[in-house]
Amino acid sequence: MTAQELYDTGFAARCDGRYREAKLYLEQVVSMDPHHTKAHWQLALIKGFEGDFDGSLADLKRLNQQNPNDLDILNDLGMTYNMLGYPDEACETFARILHINPDHENARRQLAYC
Repeated sequence: MTAQELYDTGFAARCDGRYREAKLYLEQVVSMDPHHTKAHWQLALIKGFEGDFDGSLADLKRLNQQNPNDLDILNDLGMTYNMLGYPDEACETFARILHINPDHENARRQLAYC
């Protein structure tokens, strides 16, 4: 399988809640391409889904530093801040999203709670 095929299979497994299987595919992607941002992003989300909230947050922050204009990563970082009880950081993150894309629906919705 190509890295893209592995990613697509891992992403589908993650969406279906099959996290162990998803990690296997996504880790293969990362071993083939250590700079595959989307695979790292999905692995960070899986950490959160499995209860490793600190690990998920740390990975999302690192990914955001490496990809400051990636709205998917920023959105999930903001949502993670919200879920972990960091409303100021969440609001700042959603404001950053709107600075990049004023039409981002989720950021607009979330900012209404700030």
